[in-house]
Amino acid sequence: MAEADPTPPAADPQSTGVADAQRAARQQARKTWLTRLALGIAGAIALWGLWYLLIGRDHVSTDNAYVNAEVAQVTPLIAGQVVAVQVRDTQTVKAGDILVRLDDANARISYAAAEAELAQARRMFRQTSATGSALASQLDARRADIVRAQADYDKARIDLDRRLALQPSGAVSGEELTSARKAFAAARAGLAQARSNQGAAAGELAANRAMTSGSTVETDPMVLAAKAKLAAAQLDLDRTVIRAPVDGVVTRRQVQVGQRIAQGSPIMMIVPLANVYVDANFKERQLRRVKPGQPATLTADLYGGGVEYHGRVEGFSGGTGAAFALIPAQNATGNWIKVVQRVPVRIALDPRELAEHPLRVGLSMEVEIDVSGN
Repeated sequence: MAEADPTPPAADPQSTGVADAQRAARQQARKTWLTRLALGIAGAIALWGLWYLLIGRDHVSTDNAYVNAEVAQVTPLIAGQVVAVQVRDTQTVKAGDILVRLDDANARISYAAAEAELAQARRMFRQTSATGSALASQLDARRADIVRAQADYDKARIDLDRRLALQPSGAVSGEELTSARKAFAAARAGLAQARSNQGAAAGELAANRAMTSGSTVETDPMVLAAKAKLAAAQLDLDRTVIRAPVDGVVTRRQVQVGQRIAQGSPIMMIVPLANVYVDANFKERQLRRVKPGQPATLTADLYGGGVEYHGRVEGFSGGTGAAFALIPAQNATGNWIKVVQRVPVRIALDPRELAEHPLRVGLSMEVEIDVSGN
């Protein structure tokens, strides 16, 4: 077996030159690519800087924003048994539409009783007014009685004085004198009784006039009280029909036919979709130039960037989101790490745009506020 030749074969000068040329071409291509990349990055940075100087610094944006609304919670104002439920979840209703009917039997009975009390109060006022006329006539009669009693008293006094004057001469008997004295005493008692009767009649007339003076059958206090009771009964009767307080969509209906509901217990909610707004949670440093009234542009994840909403800043929350959390952050500890806080900003939307593209409570939004006006 022949031994292998340890001497390597001689390199081909032509092949070596080709390899060097390829290597140089690759290096040149890499340099060209890196140069173009650096120029591209520099151009992008320059464009971003130009955009920021001209536009970006006058706008603040966030994607931490959600649709919200002043939801109307429907609660019965009286207790009762449900006899009809006329709406369902997701149904659109108008303000005043009937939602639920309660059993109104007891309310109708109370209303009828209140009507009867009002009629009785009016009758009593008319009776009191008529009694006043009778008492006035009675007072006139008592005055006439006093005149007669006064005449009888004067006559008895004169007769007694005459007999007392004749007594020394013996022209009047003792029996006659006694009779005159009795007649005088009776006349004096009759006059006192007549005056007492007149005082009683005058007091009754004054009491009657106090009850009716300055009042009519419709302004008498008892009639007014009966009217108030009737109005309360009518209100309870009206409240057996529960109506929608606002326009919107029925949500979370929690009532069924036959159920007895308590006063004030929630039975459903109505979301006013035509009046929704957006709560945008901006970082605290983004709010340096944000003020109420500034214009805002918004997009919803529901419709994508092709649908834009336009609104205005209404105001700011009274505190950060963390401050009103169920368990607020306690930073008075030794292990405190600063966390950038977010402040809710309310954005009012254009009602016409909402009508074209309705939103729902809780949807995600992206908000951009133009602060160039400040």
